[in-house]
Amino acid sequence: VQLQASGGGLVQAGGSLRLPCAASGRTFSRYAMAWFRQAPGKEQEFVAAISWSGDATYFADSVKDRFAISRDNAKNTVYLQMNRLKSEDTAVYYCAAGSASYGSRRSNYDYWGQGTQVTVSS
Repeated sequence: VQLQASGGGLVQAGGSLRLPCAASGRTFSRYAMAWFRQAPGKEQEFVAAISWSGDATYFADSVKDRFAISRDNAKNTVYLQMNRLKSEDTAVYYCAAGSASYGSRRSNYDYWGQGTQVTVSS
């Protein structure tokens, strides 16, 4: 599976962005998907995950009231909708795919995209 994240950019605090992650391959619907992020000087952290069917989602506490994750298996795409953005959301955002059950650990995921930069100005 190859993953291509996009949609990043510069946005003012309080604004919104939607990040799509397009996957290649015909088995996309079999994978749990997730988003992680890495801010400058910090370790990579979990943001959100969604089960292969889309029925279950899981969020980091820092984003769960502001972000949403969804997927369109017909389009081989997972989305991260980010609302009420804060300066601390500034990071490179990575999408990931895993054949294990969805979760917050990096080890759950086998494939990673190249990342897209999100910058939130205050």
